[in-house]
Amino acid sequence: MARYVYEFQDGGRDLAGLLGGKGANLAEMARLGLPVPPGFIVSTEACRAFLATGEEPEGMSAEVSRHLSALETGAGRLLGQGDDPLLVSVRSGARFSMPGMMETVLDIGLNDDSVLRLAKVSGNERFAWDSYRRLVQMYGSTVMGVDPALFDEAMTLLKDACKAPDDLHLDASDLAWLVGTYKSLIRDETGRDFPQSPAEQLQQAILAVFRSWNAERAVLYRRREHIPDDLGTAVTVQRMVFGNLGPDSGSGVAFTRDPATGRPGLYGDYLPNAQGEDVVSGARDAVPLAELERLDPRSHRQLRDHAQTLERHYRDLCDIEFTIERGTLWMLQTRVGKRTAEAAFAIATELVQEGLISPDEGLARVSGDGLVRLMFPRFDTTATGDTLARGVPASPGAAVGAAVFDSAEAVRRAAADERVVLVREETTPGDLPGMVAAQAVLTGRGGKTSHAAVVARGMGKVCVCGAQDITVDAQARRFTARDGTVVEEGTVISVDGSTGDVYLGAVPSAPSATMRYLESGEQADSLVCAVARALDHADSVRRLEVRANADTPEDAARARAFGAQGIGLCRTEHMFLGERRKLVEEMILARTDADRDRALAALLPLQRRDFTGILEAMDGFPVTVRLLDPPLHEFLPDRTDLAVRIAAVEAVGRQPDVRDAELLAAVNRMHEENPMLGLRGVRLGLVVPGLVAMQVRAIAEAVVERTRAGGSPRAEIMVPLVGAVEELRLAREEVARVLAEVGEETATPVHCPVGTMIELPRAALTAGRIAEEAEFFSFGTNDLTQTTWGFSRDDVEAAFFSAYLDKGVFTASPFETLDREGVGRLVRIAVEEGRAARTDLETGVCGEHGGDPESIRFFHEVGLDYVSCSPFRVPVARLEAGRAALADVDTSESR
Repeated sequence: MARYVYEFQDGGRDLAGLLGGKGANLAEMARLGLPVPPGFIVSTEACRAFLATGEEPEGMSAEVSRHLSALETGAGRLLGQGDDPLLVSVRSGARFSMPGMMETVLDIGLNDDSVLRLAKVSGNERFAWDSYRRLVQMYGSTVMGVDPALFDEAMTLLKDACKAPDDLHLDASDLAWLVGTYKSLIRDETGRDFPQSPAEQLQQAILAVFRSWNAERAVLYRRREHIPDDLGTAVTVQRMVFGNLGPDSGSGVAFTRDPATGRPGLYGDYLPNAQGEDVVSGARDAVPLAELERLDPRSHRQLRDHAQTLERHYRDLCDIEFTIERGTLWMLQTRVGKRTAEAAFAIATELVQEGLISPDEGLARVSGDGLVRLMFPRFDTTATGDTLARGVPASPGAAVGAAVFDSAEAVRRAAADERVVLVREETTPGDLPGMVAAQAVLTGRGGKTSHAAVVARGMGKVCVCGAQDITVDAQARRFTARDGTVVEEGTVISVDGSTGDVYLGAVPSAPSATMRYLESGEQADSLVCAVARALDHADSVRRLEVRANADTPEDAARARAFGAQGIGLCRTEHMFLGERRKLVEEMILARTDADRDRALAALLPLQRRDFTGILEAMDGFPVTVRLLDPPLHEFLPDRTDLAVRIAAVEAVGRQPDVRDAELLAAVNRMHEENPMLGLRGVRLGLVVPGLVAMQVRAIAEAVVERTRAGGSPRAEIMVPLVGAVEELRLAREEVARVLAEVGEETATPVHCPVGTMIELPRAALTAGRIAEEAEFFSFGTNDLTQTTWGFSRDDVEAAFFSAYLDKGVFTASPFETLDREGVGRLVRIAVEEGRAARTDLETGVCGEHGGDPESIRFFHEVGLDYVSCSPFRVPVARLEAGRAALADVDTSESR
């Protein structure tokens, strides 16, 4: 029979897949000899079995009973029974941290009888009733499905009646009354009574935690964080230790380094006379851990020692939950802590310098997504006015948006492309959709360990918590600042997650220090130095080259400054815009070959000048020039606009402009129902005489000019939209003819490798044939995704992608992260068959996936030679190419 329940001594952190992150790390702490309350773990396998059938798996209940008996024996007490009743907690714990997304039930074992016994044995009647009201509230909402707001409302009414500022000012009789009110609420809402059986409480709490794996907020969080849906959660059952026993007790959360900046030292919050949920919920304002040193020096010293032990053991920032019960410290959880991008780079660098991890490990602990966040602009502090409020800088960055006061409104406005800031007194797990939709989160309560702070850091959202200068009135949909300023919903505010400042209105931004470094090499601070070290190490280990998509000398120079090793895509159609559009119109409207040749001849020097500038900016590096790709109608005026203009003139009895009439005739002649699958790319070159010759001549003459100037130009010519080898053969013959002509005319040999863009499924599936004519492949994954899926990107993203993401059809947009199963398989086939036909075939990617971290790892795996992306994504691609190389080494070594 399958085994479902494990003791702490059975596990360790290497069993997170089976025991969940919380359970595995509790087991690890126990093995290290740290003070962990005893307990046991119901595995993720039990959860998966329950979710598959809806029934508790056979044998699980008996296993839980055996382990509970062992726990009772060790404690010398029985669950919910006897003069000194044992109480337990039931906590979720998935393999990957999902803070606040699943359920917890504390104080299991209390009932109308045991609460009196607990009061007697503890000598603290208030503590007993406080624990009981917590159980009834948690159990009622988590297990029995009562709206949590009903419990909150009852608590608020009681505090108002007693004129109590918080729950600490309620006495035992108040709390006993509250328990009765809560039980009546449960009966009214469910038709059932709160269960008095401790065994039933335990069993149903475990199953409720299992069910919470598929709660809406948990599903949303997993999709956001790309956590698989089939992992399930483990459940940890643990002897309760109590932080709500009085002033010599309390609960807290600690980090071994500052999770916002990475600075060393013990950071966190402590809440006297409280259970752990009070700290993360922000229901009461916690005090800094430094205050614990004054309140309880012994416990603070032990906590500091344990934190150092954990950081050295895990070799990383650790997030710790703890409780002090009448002066005795207990460790309730540890995990590798979530951190901001700034902290990730700082911590990785410092741990490398301290010798705790290798440079390879340091690189593995930062990410391209994090680097992107550090490249975002920051507020220009020289242009800011007086601060409206100030709070705890919990997750850095600069965000501007309209203030909204509930999750649904944030989602609604964001769907209409409005930038919003979610403002709450404190967030709850139910606010996750709004946090995802918002640019920033601002709360009136809480600190760096609150729910808002932890979740925002994990998502890379700007967050300021504990802004005590504001009073949030969610019902009136406004907040009031200390100076009396009232901010109504819809008012634009600016939130600085790096300083904790909040401003009224939109504050202008300035480039970040990281961006200044990337653009100019200016190393302004320790963070920038950490970024520089990470990029240098990535460059030293990566196999993939990183090139840029650039169409102007200015973009090429910027890309080179960012570390690009060439241009993987130079789009020639971008050179036909602006004033040059008229010349393209002349070419399209030409009635004779001579007219068309004159238009092409006028375009030639303009294109040559562009190519010369780009080759100069990228001197010594390859520049891949794609011949004209889009349909020619894109260079003509809009069909409807022309028709309306002509009709308006005719309506007043005048003759329309001759050129307008000619343009409309040309537009009608070229009209296609689906132009992206029509006359474009290589097809244009084969049916429009002189077009390919003009572009190739411009490239060749630019190469000659740069060569004579002492440069080292490396131009490559890419033929777009090839679907058959015959198309490429014909185009290549034309290219070879023009290159030879220019070589003879200038007495300067011109060699430009000729390749093609693989952007059609047929090209990928016949890559072996195409490689007979191509010296390189560049995968145009934008079009390859469109043609493989049958999507028109311009239409489908707005039409149904959000629904597909919500329903789990996609875990990410296939235009943002490459679809490995479909499009990726075509790429793999093309690489393998192309290289089988031509062993020296160079392969790269120039679609937008070339700058996506997850896609870059795939391109490394399939053996591409380079990725090409926008200039601003070049540093990201460099970093991720290095991380991909290290992941490849780890995989091969594990095999």
